[in-house]
Amino acid sequence: MKHPTSGKMNAPLNFREEMRARVIDAIAQTMDLYGVNYSYGQLYGIMFFEDRPMTLEEMQQKMNMSKSNMSYAVRSLIGSRMVTKLEEKDARKDLYLAEVDFFKAFQAFFATKLQREIDVMCSALDVAIPMLSEMILDKDTSEEERRLCLEDLHKLKHAASYYEWLQQFVHRMEEHDFFEVSEGGASKEVPSGEGDSKQGASR
Repeated sequence: MKHPTSGKMNAPLNFREEMRARVIDAIAQTMDLYGVNYSYGQLYGIMFFEDRPMTLEEMQQKMNMSKSNMSYAVRSLIGSRMVTKLEEKDARKDLYLAEVDFFKAFQAFFATKLQREIDVMCSALDVAIPMLSEMILDKDTSEEERRLCLEDLHKLKHAASYYEWLQQFVHRMEEHDFFEVSEGGASKEVPSGEGDSKQGASR
């Protein structure tokens, strides 16, 4: 079991809590693989099992984490869209609720991460591609430098086409139901337009 970087969960008191702790550790480890602080993953796991709005003070009691670290952890989870800050309050204290639907949590988490990657890379590509194109067309550019610029430009245009595709993928995750749950509880991806074709065939 991996140790948290800050704070420590309370020791389980019974078998049920022990099983919860095992799953919470697994959640934290998987989130850590995608760049989320292990302790923040633990916090999400705790909120997942609580399945109710929690205040920062309640989270602190569960995690034994400092108030500043707890606030940062909650902001990080909100930024990943795995936790929501509710409009209503409890005795003037802010309330936070975890997304407990793993399908929706997956969509929100990865859409956020991928959008950040798209924004960073496209920002660089939008500058580099026009500049390389200018250098290639500049009559003062040497033939060797022009050749190298053409090679770089080819690679960057290929990267740009990938991020155009990735942006469409993120939009699809954000705007549509990406998964369909079957009767047996398993999930399958629904290709775009498949539902329409099935409806047409049944008519």
